[in-house]
Amino acid sequence: MRLLIVEDEKRLAISLARGLTAEGFAVGVVHDGAEGLHRAADGAYDLVILDIMLPGMNGYRVCAALRAAGHDVPVLMLTAKDGEYDEAEGLDTGADDYLTKPFSYVVLVARVRALLRRRAGTGSPVVTVGALRMETAARRVHLGGEEIALTAKEFAVLEQLALRAGQVVSKAEILEHVWDFAYDGDPNIVEVYVSTLRRKLGAAAIRTVRGAGYRLEAL
Repeated sequence: MRLLIVEDEKRLAISLARGLTAEGFAVGVVHDGAEGLHRAADGAYDLVILDIMLPGMNGYRVCAALRAAGHDVPVLMLTAKDGEYDEAEGLDTGADDYLTKPFSYVVLVARVRALLRRRAGTGSPVVTVGALRMETAARRVHLGGEEIALTAKEFAVLEQLALRAGQVVSKAEILEHVWDFAYDGDPNIVEVYVSTLRRKLGAAAIRTVRGAGYRLEAL
């Protein structure tokens, strides 16, 4: 999943980006409202973490502009302000959730995952494909009742395949959702992680569709 952080406190933005990347998300960061609106409006992100107090264009205006243009990307607002009127204004402009600084990183991650589940049309944090069971909130995977230990990136790759089980997912799509569209490293990194997942789940778990991508099979 791709997240966009729009936050002018650079230390906080970098800290959040590192943490969320370690959780398996692909993360983009910008530090002003106008650029945030431009990037969010491109439709390349699954969720936007949006500060309210931004240079050039505040978060309220960014969110309102996104909604006015018909963009339904989930928005989690962050602010140093406190009080029910600030929260109400954020929600009235179209934000989906709201956190006041200082906030718990654990709570932020939980809110992010909840918003992504809501957008996917399911309140359940569990994805089941045959004997494979993924608990997306707990980041746990079981195969036939046995827990399989995965790294954050392995989990993120498998999650992309599981959410579209039975369908072909291209290498480019996996790169964009797990490593971000700006990733300029070796694209063969996807093959490395698919190979690792096959060793852990079984060679028949992920089928290569030549010239198209990968398909997760029901086990």
